[in-house]
Amino acid sequence: MSLTGFDPKFRDFPDYIIGITREIWEDRGIATLHRYYGEDIVVRAPAGVTVGNKGVIAATLATLAEFPDRTLLGQDVIWSGTPEAGMLSSHRLLSTATHLGDGAYGPATGRKLRYRILADCYAIGNTITDEWLIRDQGAIVRQMGLTPEGYARAQIAREGGPETCARPFTPEADKAGPYTGRGNDNIWGQRLADALGRLMQADLAAIPQLWDRACELAYPGGVDGQSWGDADRFWTSLRAAFPDAAFEIHHVIGREDPMMPPRAAVRWSLTGTHSGWGAFGAPTGAPVHVMAITQAEFGPFTERHLGTDHSIRREWTLFDETAIWKQILIHTGAHE
Repeated sequence: MSLTGFDPKFRDFPDYIIGITREIWEDRGIATLHRYYGEDIVVRAPAGVTVGNKGVIAATLATLAEFPDRTLLGQDVIWSGTPEAGMLSSHRLLSTATHLGDGAYGPATGRKLRYRILADCYAIGNTITDEWLIRDQGAIVRQMGLTPEGYARAQIAREGGPETCARPFTPEADKAGPYTGRGNDNIWGQRLADALGRLMQADLAAIPQLWDRACELAYPGGVDGQSWGDADRFWTSLRAAFPDAAFEIHHVIGREDPMMPPRAAVRWSLTGTHSGWGAFGAPTGAPVHVMAITQAEFGPFTERHLGTDHSIRREWTLFDETAIWKQILIHTGAHE
């Protein structure tokens, strides 16, 4: 595919996304953010919303000062759109880093980290102008010897307490960006969206029906799982914590590409109250917004009696546990 309007050194859109990520972080091309990121880019993360590439540059410098050997290993780019109208990538990465400098995670500890990232980026004319970014903060803080709750509690105290601390992302705080698409109408994206919808309706029978019995799973907190039991425990504990939350699908992509299994990416959210026991402890009634992305790969193995020719062989779901805990602790007025 010809990338009209993009630098000709990139052979296709995944090459662009993976290439500029390496150029920025590992090749230390931080100044290229002036070129690759729009001046007024809107970046949404569970921790909040920022506008402008100057903020992105500052955050990149701060992260590299704290983790100078950080790598960003691009595992897949699931995308939709055209170069002329713009393209949306759902980029899955595995990051490694060593905590060698003082920073947001405290004094340098020398601890080695390994964690996942999912990022949706809108690009047109060689420039990214909209982004939705989720890092596995739960995995990061656990490897630093903390808990997501403890990290969020300390963060609130450091920022002046529940009344004055920075608020995590909510739909009310969102900023309008240039991308208004919803993805594509490929069947694999719809199948993943339908599967997630069934889980959110408490139809947990969907797991043995739609997930392969030997499925590989990746969940927040650096959790790796296998098979139906692990999937059931994760999705049950999440939904149980927010039983009245509204489930919304924001973006759906499905793809079939050479040398790749059919795969999909869905960006979704839960918005409601922490009104049940589950993944986040005793119910508090706190208003909570969960920003999440799920990617999946499909394969041919499934139970014959189910009458389907496909199953979810691999699933990656990610949200930021620390941002959820921060919303809960702000509501309860918890101090360190």
